[in-house]
Amino acid sequence: MNTEASVIERPYINITNLIWSFDQQTNQVNLLLVKRSEWPFENQWALPETFLRSNEDADESSLRLVKEKIGIELADFHTEQLGTFTHQTRYPGSRSLSLSYMTFLPNMPKLNPGNGTTDACWFAMSFNEFQYTFANNNDTFATATSDNHDTYYQKLVNHQLPDNQLAFDHSWILKIACDRIKNKLDYQPNILLTLGSSFTLKMARQVYAIFLKKHVTEIDNSNFKKNHQHLFTEVGVVASNRPGRPAREYQLSYLQVDSY
Repeated sequence: MNTEASVIERPYINITNLIWSFDQQTNQVNLLLVKRSEWPFENQWALPETFLRSNEDADESSLRLVKEKIGIELADFHTEQLGTFTHQTRYPGSRSLSLSYMTFLPNMPKLNPGNGTTDACWFAMSFNEFQYTFANNNDTFATATSDNHDTYYQKLVNHQLPDNQLAFDHSWILKIACDRIKNKLDYQPNILLTLGSSFTLKMARQVYAIFLKKHVTEIDNSNFKKNHQHLFTEVGVVASNRPGRPAREYQLSYLQVDSY
């Protein structure tokens, strides 16, 4: 008996995509969630997923998922790899690996549920003392409270999830994503791509505030500009009929201007 062959698994490979947008009407960061129509976790909300196909790499698969759910094609700089999640208990009944990506949409388009789901909605981001939260009408979900990988997955063994928890290990993946975005705000704030081709400092502060768990008024505009001037390139002013000095518009300096 080949003992090595007996322990080698051929797991499913999923692409999990955290798709972010910004609502210009409410000034809130939003996350796309879908309601599953199939086992496991039928009728529960989850992050969008797709299987990796044999004729594509993971980056291509993540962009395909965006096209299927939203109907738009994006340049590859709008997506960033988050991490690989491989714990044995993350998927009930079989072994499944998740290659997770984050995608930053330049607008907030209408949604298409697509295969395997019955609904797709934008969930507005907020926070409390311990977690980031995401709400749409009566549905609210939160990031994992545990900071310890092993502790989180020990509780996930039976997959008996409460109604306010995302399917699979998606609350853990979402926590990792929020922490990643927060930790990169001072050197690579790709989350600002959700503001479109250009943005004002006020808009940028609104995005920063939510991940820093602050009110936007707690972030001084002058200090914010000084501390982040190496990241922003001024590209013009906002057209306005209002009296007073118009707000300046910026782009991320580490991306080529014509990339947008």
